[in-house]
Amino acid sequence: MSNNCTDKWPATQKPGMLAAGLRYLMPLALAGLTTSTMAASTVEVHSDPNCGCCGAWVEHLEANGFEVDHQRHNDVRGVKIEQGVTPQIASCHTAIVDGYVIEGHVPADDIKALLKERPEVAGLTVPGMPHGSPGMETGREDDYAVLSWTRDSQPPEIFREYLQ
Repeated sequence: MSNNCTDKWPATQKPGMLAAGLRYLMPLALAGLTTSTMAASTVEVHSDPNCGCCGAWVEHLEANGFEVDHQRHNDVRGVKIEQGVTPQIASCHTAIVDGYVIEGHVPADDIKALLKERPEVAGLTVPGMPHGSPGMETGREDDYAVLSWTRDSQPPEIFREYLQ
């Protein structure tokens, strides 16, 4: 029995098969691109040169896969004003990553969620310096919330709560 097939494409390389394969592989490729793009984001941290908890928070970010550019200087207040951080949502250090402002001891997983979800907010904040938040491991653990905020007059919203 002879094969009278005149198709110039092998069965595994037919255009329809290729398109179908790409339809299934493309989301996987794009997911990998998103993950590598997120991993490549550098977090620019501004803190007072004498603040120990800021350094501990930077170590927390690095341990969770972030590249960090830690800038220690005496004008952190100026950075906060420039980035729209009000006294009500302020903490000891201010960071910027992919256009978002991260204020205070925000857990790395919440920053990763922010970068993945890309909501229309200015950034995330943990106001004050709650014990038990990343960089503030003192042996005591307080309840605290990570808030998202915008640059308009809307009040901050709870992004995630940490109840001890």
